[in-house]
Amino acid sequence: MIVSLRGKLIEAGVLRVVIESAGVGYEVNVPVTTAERLPKLGAEVFLLIHHVFREDGQALYGFAVAEEREFFKLLVEKVSGVGPKMALNILSRLSLPILRDAILRGDVALLSQCPGVGKKTAERLVMELKDKVGLEGSAPSVAALAPRRGPRADAGLRRPGRPRGPRFQARRRRQGRPHGRRQARSRRHRRSVGEGGAGALKRSR
Repeated sequence: MIVSLRGKLIEAGVLRVVIESAGVGYEVNVPVTTAERLPKLGAEVFLLIHHVFREDGQALYGFAVAEEREFFKLLVEKVSGVGPKMALNILSRLSLPILRDAILRGDVALLSQCPGVGKKTAERLVMELKDKVGLEGSAPSVAALAPRRGPRADAGLRRPGRPRGPRFQARRRRQGRPHGRRQARSRRHRRSVGEGGAGALKRSR
């Protein structure tokens, strides 16, 4: 069984390429997403392969990334009525994140836009794959997007001049900086200035 293929790209179509390796040309069926990543003709290419054996022959399906190959296998092996050709059309029509999201949300209308996929097949895709694709394609919840609130965040929301709690005052005393020292110095300074000003006023009289 062939699981990967490295060689020279000698032909490239929309859903089909030919790779020459050790003097042998291999025809490989690829989705559009893989075809778009191929190098120019004559360059070396590497593809991950899913090897399909049929009564009338064999077929190779190539993918640029392992994630696409695994999802292709999931479509072919877990969904009744979906063969390699239809699976390739599905992956060519929808990107993996959109495909996962459509399955998780049960978006039959979107899945039905894939070539060869009717309403019943789309419903089977949702029914048979919803618990297998996991939460990878789901959107984050509102709670996950909301900023976390903690003691520091709450402290930043305090209004200026609002009295601190007993814990804060105890911590300030341990640090040798009793709460209110600065305010006391300010009051003494204002008092001394006021007394000096009053004395000067009496002398002027």
